[in-house]
Parts: sequence; structure tokens; C-alpha cells
Amino acid sequence: MSTASSVAAAAPVPASPSTQGQEALPTTNSSAASTLVPSSLSAQTSASASPNLSAYHSPAGESQQPETTTAPLVNASKLASAAAKARLQLVQRTLGDAKNISQGSQIKKMVAEKQHRVAVIGSGNWGSAIAKIVAENTKQYPDLFHEEVKMWVFEENYQLAESHPRYDAEKHSKPVKLTSIINDIHENVKYLPNIALPKNIIAVPDVVDVVKDATILVFNVPHQFVSKICDQIQGHNLPYAKAISCIKGVDVSPEGISLFSDVIGRRLGIYCGALSGANIATEVALEKLSETTIAYQPPTELKPEQVVPSEFPPVDHATFKTLFHRPYFHVRCISDVAGVSLGGALKNIVALAAGFVEGRGWGDNAKAAIMRVGLLEMRKFGKMFFEGSCRTATFTEESCGVADLITSCNGGRNHKCAKLMIETGKSIEDIEKEYLNGQKLQGTSTAKEVNEFLRTRGKEAEFPLFTAVYKILTGEYSVDEIPSLIENTENMRS
Repeated sequence: MSTASSVAAAAPVPASPSTQGQEALPTTNSSAASTLVPSSLSAQTSASASPNLSAYHSPAGESQQPETTTAPLVNASKLASAAAKARLQLVQRTLGDAKNISQGSQIKKMVAEKQHRVAVIGSGNWGSAIAKIVAENTKQYPDLFHEEVKMWVFEENYQLAESHPRYDAEKHSKPVKLTSIINDIHENVKYLPNIALPKNIIAVPDVVDVVKDATILVFNVPHQFVSKICDQIQGHNLPYAKAISCIKGVDVSPEGISLFSDVIGRRLGIYCGALSGANIATEVALEKLSETTIAYQPPTELKPEQVVPSEFPPVDHATFKTLFHRPYFHVRCISDVAGVSLGGALKNIVALAAGFVEGRGWGDNAKAAIMRVGLLEMRKFGKMFFEGSCRTATFTEESCGVADLITSCNGGRNHKCAKLMIETGKSIEDIEKEYLNGQKLQGTSTAKEVNEFLRTRGKEAEFPLFTAVYKILTGEYSVDEIPSLIENTENMRS
């Protein structure tokens, strides 16, 4: 792992009290606001039909909140188009306070001169599922995005089974490049089989080619490979590109801890937010209802080259909600990047513990106890090491917190592999090789790194469940010791 920056340096700007618990909108000093409305929305007849747009956009590329006033709302019938009406209704509903919209505010329909190019870095099952969502939305909103989505694929040869419905003996009698298969039959047959991918996803083996023209980068790779991939990209990305990390982990060493959003941002010289939630990839790809949380809070001051040119649509909460929200994949945007990132990382440690007790046959009560203590430790870790930026509500109210914890402790890969480890007596490494088709567990490496971080600071005893999971993996503890180790948790309630 790369040497991480200090905790203080890694912590993002905290959300203001006025934005906590809602879809926070970055503010500027301007008292007026303009709205960017994709022409593709004009056919939609109500705010409920366009849930992706939830903030005002200014032509300068920043989100704005209109000045607070007691004046009545703007009369929607006076707006120029049905799309603008729908968007205003949604903004009013999202803000939840009629007083926040000034009678004097002018809502204008604007179409950007240029559209964002979106690139997805990563093509495992979660990476492919996210690419599917993104490609569906880039096609639906052509005024905001270029339709084509490049997806970086780690190139390998793959033998397509003769039983596959798209098998062609002339093409597939021998192993062929995975990118060729994806682009030919529009399916990631190795990592997301039996799921049709949009035809506007282009699989590309060269990560530099994927990112070089992209204004929005979506990272979705195993956290062990983030530093190496950033080394390859560095110097080739646009300086004003913005990024979202879907990576569920943290960059931890004995010297410090960094969020992967910070690692990516620091390496590439751009701002990076985070996406995490109760998102089992296959269920999302099958379009079963899911929720996720996006955290995005760029600094108010940027270097001139980092500012998104005004001819592009602004990159803000509304744009990211438009890019990721689907009828089956609901998005909430907040500003707590630390909380979203930590929730996605630390819940994997708890999921291992849940798998241990289930493998032991202790039942649902025991698993519920593990989840309760795990949530306390997740919250305590965030408040202790990201004080001032990490919010309790992120863990208790958002999909990236308690919802992701519940899902991961019942159906995630960390839970399943830990359960098999106890049931079979095999090592976790052997289980990983046998059942994950070349993919990697995130919980085992996170447990090791977090334990090293806590041990260096003399904090192991304050996180008994995190400590127990690591020592069970190494053989120092047995699962039977968990009850006594987590018996006293009163000190975590503050």
C-alpha cells in the first residue's frame, strides 16, 4: 500500500448544519440561479417523471441556492417550457422549503455547448453494473453527456462456452480477448454473465485511452490496485476532470489513513467524490430495487486549470444524480465523503464477523448482535479519526451505512466466504481462490490494514470486533472467543 497522508489532510470539508440529513447543495455568493435543462426532459410531464435533477445550475458551472426570502414561489405557468416546469417542481420538492425560492429568481432553460464524456475504470461485476447504469443515462440525456461510455478492462483471454447463446464457432472456438467478446456480444461473460450491457459501452484495454478525453471518471477497481492504476493515468487525464470512487476500502498504513477518493484526487490532481451503498452488483444489474449514496463536496477554491470550462454542464449533485439515478437504482447526494467512504470499507470487516458466527451455527440473534456492535465501531472509527467531517447520520440514515451493513452481513461475498471458511476449515485465501472467479475480497485486506493502524496507536482494545476479526483470520483467536470480546460496548455509545 502507498504511504497515506495524515488523517487531517485526508478529511474532506464537513457538511454545514443546513445540509445535514438532506441532499446538500453547494452554495455560492450569487443571489440568482439558472437551470440547465436537458432537452430530452421536455417530453416528461411531471417532476416525478424526472427524479434525476435536484439542484439549480449556473452557467458558470457551479450549483447555487437562491437567496432566502418569504416571497411566494415563482409561478410555474410562466416558465418557458414543460421541462423547466418539471425541474422547478422537483427543486421545490427537494429543498422542501418554499421560502428558499425567491420571487425574483429567474429560471432559464440553457443547453450546454459541450457534453461530458464519461469513463468507467474497472470492469468486475460491480464495475460492469455501474457502467450499465451510466451508459443507460448517457443515452437518455444527450444534452448533458456523450452517449459513448468507455470502460477499462484488464485484458485477458477468455474461452466462451459452447452453451452460450451467442457462441459462434468461427469466432469462439479458441480463447479470445475479453474486450473483443464484450464489444461483440455486449456482455461481460466472465464477471457479470447473463446480463446484457448497453451497446454504447465500449470495452477498452488501454486505461490511458479510456480517460484521456473524459470529463467524468468513475473508478471501480479492487482497492489493492488503485495506486498502480493511478500511476498509469497520471498526466493523461484532463486537469478539470471530476471523479467518483465506487471503491469500498480505505488506504491504511501504520503511518496514517486516507480515503481512496483522496488518493485518486491527490495522484491525478483532480477532485474525487465517493459512491457507496447497499449494492450487491448482480441485483443491481438485474434491475432489482437498490439505493446508493453519493458524496460530493469539492473545495470552493480550485486552481484555474481545475475549473470545469463554462461551455460544459456544471458538475454537481444534480449532474451526478442524473448520471447514476435509475428507476431501479435510487440515489441520494450528500457532502460527507469521509462517512460514505468509511461505511463502504468498514462494513466489510463486520460482514466477515457475521459470516463467522453464521458458519458456527449461532443463528440470527448472534448475527444481529454482531451487526449492532459493528455499526458502533464503524461510527466510532469515523468520529475518532475523521473528526469534524464524518457525521453519525451517514452511518445511521444512509444506504452507505446501516443499509449496506445489513446487506453485506446477509448476502455479500465477505460474509459468504467467512461462513465457508468456518464450515469447511479451509483458509480464507483458499476460499477466495475457489469461489470468487479471480476477484478479491475487500474485507480481509481492510481488516489487516485497520488492525495495523489501530495497533500502532494503541487502540485495538477500543475496537474489539475489528480486532477479533483480524485475529480470527490469522488464527490467533477462535470464533468461540467473540462473545466475551464484544461483551462490553458501553464506551462506544458517546
